Amino acid sequence: MVVLFSCQKEKKEAKVIVPEVVEEEKAPPVIKEFGYVLDNFKVVKDTIKPGDSFGAIMDTHGISRAKVFEITNKIKDTFNVARIMAGKPYMLLKTKDTTEKAQVFVYQNNKIDYTVIDFRDSIIAQKRKKPVKLVEKTASGTIHSSLMQTFDDLDLNFLVAYKMADIYAWTIDFTRLQAGDRFKVMYTEKFIDDTIPAGIDQIKASYFEHVGKPIYAFRFENDSINGSIDYFDEEANNLRRAFLTAPVKFSRISSRYNLRRRIKYYGNRIRPHRGTDFAAPIGTPILATADGIVTKSERKGGNGKYVKIRHNATYDTQYLHMSRQAVKVGQFVKQGDVIGYIGMTGNTAGPHVCYRFWKNGREVDPFKQDLPASKPLSDSLRPQFFKYIEPIKATLDSIQFKPQEIL
Repeated sequence: MVVLFSCQKEKKEAKVIVPEVVEEEKAPPVIKEFGYVLDNFKVVKDTIKPGDSFGAIMDTHGISRAKVFEITNKIKDTFNVARIMAGKPYMLLKTKDTTEKAQVFVYQNNKIDYTVIDFRDSIIAQKRKKPVKLVEKTASGTIHSSLMQTFDDLDLNFLVAYKMADIYAWTIDFTRLQAGDRFKVMYTEKFIDDTIPAGIDQIKASYFEHVGKPIYAFRFENDSINGSIDYFDEEANNLRRAFLTAPVKFSRISSRYNLRRRIKYYGNRIRPHRGTDFAAPIGTPILATADGIVTKSERKGGNGKYVKIRHNATYDTQYLHMSRQAVKVGQFVKQGDVIGYIGMTGNTAGPHVCYRFWKNGREVDPFKQDLPASKPLSDSLRPQFFKYIEPIKATLDSIQFKPQEIL
């Protein structure tokens, strides 16, 4: 019998030792707002209620009247506490101990601007702004009813429509847009924390095709023209005119200048209408159509409450039937300033403003006047302007029109 023995030792399985992983506890994220680490305070956020005052809010949170007086007196040159408005949010930072002593008050003027009143040691008030990111955007559309309706249907920011109306206020009557009119626009929108919309910054360029006529608009500013900003077409013509085409935005003309108008109420007799009526809801702002001096701001007979403006030796304008005036005699107003609000004072059957236009002391139809334009871009700036708009126009032209479906 043969017995075999092996001299080779049995192999042992290799053991792999995996080091134990100990997860480090992550520190909670530091939450900062308005420049303060909120975890360091007891935070109270609220909104100014009707009837609230700074003193009453402070009193609610344990600040004495003497301290409130000291704070308001110290910060009066920076922040007038009497002007806090209902609906505005505010934040109060208090100590985290048992006293919960108020130390900082933050008032939000709007989405971007806010005021900080810090009274922990000394009393300091500062006006600050939240960081804002500008995002370039484009939009286009075809109109079937109105500009505002088109923006609403396309879910576009209506503030862009308002700015476009301002740009073309001298060249396009927005009360008479036609189906098939279309637009393209390049603009920048403001965002807080990259996600919170904070309004429109500016329109960089736009294209509006009205009744088949294309009108470009390019924003141009230059230090050599005192930093002024205007919109010019592709040939460097200024789009601004001496007079706006209408004293009310997005209104409709309910009655035109007509010296042969017959009115049934007066036995179908001729009663000349020497103004242009723009219908709009009560309270709608009425705008000065050009720079000038207010010569009348009163209530008189069938005119109701009205304002009259002297623009120069040639032109005057008048705005009738206001619910209230917003300017006084002798006051200088700029084109686009609010001078009053739509109403029904005097002889009127509905809310509107009767816009009257004088040339050399005689009432005329403003839509039939060859009104002066603003000064064009100087010859010395034209080469710079054309070079500047070349890539912008190329981008604008490449934007495709979005069809507007009729619902």
